[in-house]
Amino acid sequence: MNNLRIVDNHEYIKLDATPDSRYWHSSFDNYELVKRDLAEYISNKPIGELTLEDNPNLLVFPRDLHRYGDEISERHIISMSGDKISTGNIMGFIGVNDTQLDIKSRFAKADGNDFFLHYMLQKVFSINLFDIKHTTNQEDVFDFLLYLFPHFLKKALAQGLFKKYRRFEYNDANIRGPIDVKRHIRENIPFRGTVAYSTREHSYDNEITQLVRHTIEYIRTKEFGANILNNDPETKDCITQITLATQSYNVRERMKVISQNLRPVRHPYFSAYTELQNLCLRILRHESIKYGQEKDKVYGILFDGAWLWEEYLAILLKDKFNHYLKNSGKKYYLFQHNNHNIQQIIPDYISKDRTVVADAKYIPLDKNDNYGEKSERATAIYYKTITYMYRFNTTIGYLLYPHPAGMSSAPYKQNPGISPPSGMQRGPCRSRKDMFI
Repeated sequence: MNNLRIVDNHEYIKLDATPDSRYWHSSFDNYELVKRDLAEYISNKPIGELTLEDNPNLLVFPRDLHRYGDEISERHIISMSGDKISTGNIMGFIGVNDTQLDIKSRFAKADGNDFFLHYMLQKVFSINLFDIKHTTNQEDVFDFLLYLFPHFLKKALAQGLFKKYRRFEYNDANIRGPIDVKRHIRENIPFRGTVAYSTREHSYDNEITQLVRHTIEYIRTKEFGANILNNDPETKDCITQITLATQSYNVRERMKVISQNLRPVRHPYFSAYTELQNLCLRILRHESIKYGQEKDKVYGILFDGAWLWEEYLAILLKDKFNHYLKNSGKKYYLFQHNNHNIQQIIPDYISKDRTVVADAKYIPLDKNDNYGEKSERATAIYYKTITYMYRFNTTIGYLLYPHPAGMSSAPYKQNPGISPPSGMQRGPCRSRKDMFI
C-alpha cells in the first residue's frame, strides 16, 4: 500500500520544478506515483462527477452538494498541471487500488496529528471521537459511518417520525375497508361472525423506520456501539422513538428490509430521511462488501473545508448570529424592479440585531492580500462582503478564516471615494468612512 500525505491549499512540485511564489509550495518526491495511480481517477475532476453509484465507498460531505452557494460540486480534489499538484479546500483521504492520498488540513502537526480537523468534525457532527485516524485500512470508511449515524438520525427525527400509508389486513366484525373475498372464504367458512377486509392507514412502523431500527440493533453489537448510541440525551431520545414505533421488528427480516429500501425515499417533508436511509444501507450492507476485490473504484471520506468551517462557525455563533443557506430560510435580494426581486444574495451570517454581517472563508487569506481586480477570489471575498454591508446597511463586516497564530485586531477601513471635479456636486452614493472589516 502506497500512503501519500499532503495538506489543503498548498502547491506541490517535482523536485526539479520551479515554484510559483503565489502559493505555499513544497517539493514532492511522490509526484510520479500520484500521476501514475491517481491522476486518471481524481485529478482535475469535479467532486460532482464522482457519483455514489460508480463509487459506493466514497463519502463526501456535505452530502447535498447543491444546497450551499459555493459550487462545491465543481471543486477539484487535486489539480495537476505540468509539474505541479495543487490542493484546494478538500480534506480527508481518498484512494484507488493500492494507493491512498491523505489530504490533511494545513494546520496538521509535523507528526501527522490533525487536531484542528478532528475538533471541527466533533463539533459539527456531535461525535465523541478523540481521534479520526488516517490509515491505509479501508475499514476506516465503515467505522466512521457508525460515528456519523447519530448526526443523521437526529437530523431526520427533527422533521418528525417518518410515516407512510400501509395496507393492513383484518378479520373481525368491525368492517372499515374493502372486503377481501378470497381471504374471507378461506378463513370464515363456515361463517363465524367475522369478515376479512383490508385498510390503508398511516403508520410509523414502515420499511424506513424498520431500516433505522435494524441499523440501531446492528450498531449495538459493535464493541463501541454503546458509546455511539448513548452519545447524548437527544440521540437516546431518538432511539427510543424508533424503538417504540417498530414493534414488529424481527432480526431475521434484515435482508428483506434492506431490499425494500433499495429505492431512495423521496418525500417533500421528510427530506432528511434520504440521507439517513443511504447511511443505514451502507452500514448494514458492509459485511457483504468485498473491499479488496473492487478494482479501480475510488474509496475514502472527503470534507469540503469551506463547508466544515462554515458549519463550525454557525455552532459557535448561534447565540448572536443567524446562519443562512441557499434555498432555505428567508431570501434576500440586491434589487427590486416592478415588484420583482433581482439577484439573490446569501450572506453566511447576519447578527440578530441586524448590525453586523459576516462571511466565512476557509482559504488562507493571510497568504495573499492583493488579488487582481478581475480575480474571482477578490469578487468572492472582499467585494461580496462590502456588498452585504451596503445591502444591510451595517458598518461592521467580518471575514472569518482560520489562522495558525494570533493576528492584529486592527480592522480594514474602507478608503475614501474620489472627489468630484470642481463645480460638480457629489451624488448620494459615496464611500462610507464608518465601514470596517
